[in-house]
Amino acid sequence: MHIAFLTPEFPHAKVAHAAGIGTSIKNLTTALVKEGVSVTVLVYGQQTQEVIIENGVVIHLIKNRKYKLLGWFFHRKYIENYCNSILKKEKIDLLEAADWTGITAFMKFKIPLIIRFHGSDAYFCYLEKRKQKWKNFFFEKLAVSGANAFIAPTIFAGELSKKIFNIKSKTIQTIANGITLESFTNTTPDVFEPGLVLYIGTLIRKKGVLELPGIFSKVLQAYPEARLLLIGSDSADIKTNSASTWELMQNQFNAADLKNVEYIGKIPYAEVQHYIRKANVCVFPTFAETQGMVTIEAMAMQKAVVNSNIGWSQELIINQESGFLVHPENHDLYAANIIQLLQNNSLCEQIGTQARTRTEAKFDIKKIVKDNIEFYQKILSTHKKR
Repeated sequence: MHIAFLTPEFPHAKVAHAAGIGTSIKNLTTALVKEGVSVTVLVYGQQTQEVIIENGVVIHLIKNRKYKLLGWFFHRKYIENYCNSILKKEKIDLLEAADWTGITAFMKFKIPLIIRFHGSDAYFCYLEKRKQKWKNFFFEKLAVSGANAFIAPTIFAGELSKKIFNIKSKTIQTIANGITLESFTNTTPDVFEPGLVLYIGTLIRKKGVLELPGIFSKVLQAYPEARLLLIGSDSADIKTNSASTWELMQNQFNAADLKNVEYIGKIPYAEVQHYIRKANVCVFPTFAETQGMVTIEAMAMQKAVVNSNIGWSQELIINQESGFLVHPENHDLYAANIIQLLQNNSLCEQIGTQARTRTEAKFDIKKIVKDNIEFYQKILSTHKKR
């Protein structure tokens, strides 16, 4: 079996961008290769046209092209033509693409197409109660209508996407995004910086970061030595038209509280684990995810996590057992959970141990890859019978 992935991101030094989608795809492709499956990754929107072979995965960098008119259409046809030439040349059996921006709208393939619900613009707009541009919905809806089947990382993400796009007859399979557990280990979970509260992720409204100033202020009232460390890219804010969410956050912090807050921006992915190990508590107050890879990575490293309690997150964490689930707008309760953990090392270690057990049971890529292969085979079998 030969599987191809069409994606705007993939973790590699020569790839322009990589975040949650790219990380989950790399985890899966690496595991597929170990299971004897051939894998090709087609990364569009890149600065160069290049083919790289790394750890058994063939990576095609598809150079970005700009068009004076109807670029949204001609760019897609350019990607489609490139993909079809590779699909034929490399005898690829099945293509998987992400839902974001509906990249496969207007594209046709002679092999089955699976769309994985990493989180469409329509999905995030729904969760944020934000109006979506009609053009964006049109592209994503058209892409969804052209797929043979779908994979969602959580039941919540699959059911909501089904509702948004009015999917009726096609299969939506729930398969979690897995992680390579041996890459996320912590041999000294009892060693950390007391009072260090860590947030990792893009600074953007949908991630709940604008709730952190209010939450952290309450934490400091009970635990004055607490420090908040923020890691991730800054971003513009759609609601206020601000060029920087970090600037918005700074304006919301009390001047005295800011002395205990540090923002170090985006760092290389390989360095993230260092900061997770140092953390006393990890916080993810997000309003919109399909699953949340960094939450699982922190759990795998035996960290006590205080997470959003919305939809998908209830499939990640058992509340008060493998972490804490709180609505981000409930500042009092969110802060109370953080304070409880900061003041109780044994509880922190207990939650962290159970978090690791949870990831081993539900998010081990060695188990999850077999579910993916089984589903791919099912789709291919159905396709051949037609």
